[in-house]
Amino acid sequence: MAVISSEVRPVNRPAGRHALVTRAVSRTTVLAARAAGFAFAFVAAYLLFVRTEAGRGVENGVVRSAQSAAHVVEWAQPLRQTDQVVVLGGIALLIVVIALLRRRLALGVTALALLAAAPPAPPPLVVAQLLKLYVLDRPTTGDRFGVASHNSFPSGHASAAMAMLVALAIVLPRRFRLPTLAVGGIGVAWVSAAAVALGWHRLSDTVGACLLVAAVTCAGAAVASARRPDGDRVPLLPVLSGLFAPVALVLVGYAVLATATSGAAQFVAAMVLAALSAMAVVLLLTGPLRRVTFDPAESRVRRVRGRQAS
Repeated sequence: MAVISSEVRPVNRPAGRHALVTRAVSRTTVLAARAAGFAFAFVAAYLLFVRTEAGRGVENGVVRSAQSAAHVVEWAQPLRQTDQVVVLGGIALLIVVIALLRRRLALGVTALALLAAAPPAPPPLVVAQLLKLYVLDRPTTGDRFGVASHNSFPSGHASAAMAMLVALAIVLPRRFRLPTLAVGGIGVAWVSAAAVALGWHRLSDTVGACLLVAAVTCAGAAVASARRPDGDRVPLLPVLSGLFAPVALVLVGYAVLATATSGAAQFVAAMVLAALSAMAVVLLLTGPLRRVTFDPAESRVRRVRGRQAS
């Protein structure tokens, strides 16, 4: 008589390409890795474009072309006429109004932390100015065309645009975070390209500014996620992409700009790369940021619902 065994033997799956996808990590780990990736790319942009003579030479060519073509970039002129302090003040007031209407004062304070000094993460606008003025110097290149050699890395205009976008995305209801970042990314891209077109900043300045704000934002989001975990588990692949995608963006931009054959080509390439890089940084930021719970009240509601469901 045959004996039928009811024991279910485990299936040994090969540790091939599925192992990388099936292994999961916490969302906090993804945010921390993305913050490290943005910070590493920020350092790489400074070293490649600012600290090497080849990088400075290429970007000085862009500045010379921008100064000679300043009268033909009409699409960038609105940036010249915009008072950045007034815009920052208006965005700060809008954040306060939204927080009051939503009765989420703590969330409003979190959003304002990107525009004014507040813990736990240092505000990117203050960090950008301190780095530019006191830490990250730009060596002189002996440029005979008189291109300004004062340091402009990272760009204050791009930093402000990026910080305002992220602050609005945080204070608005979470269902609006993705469309806000997607649409606002176009505005950040325009500011970055216009700053290059007007000769105010180099490509590296705008890219570095976007990377800096993204790094600070992800670091703060990682702290918020660790304090108020949502229980989500995500594949390991986003951790690896978060570590290496930002620096790959910098390397591609450097390679494209360095291979441009003329000053006019460098000028056009720098404007296009500034816009595309800003959009790319926003997209890299959107993925891990879209489900982070910054609002303490929302976290409490989710915990209560979780206990009731169990």
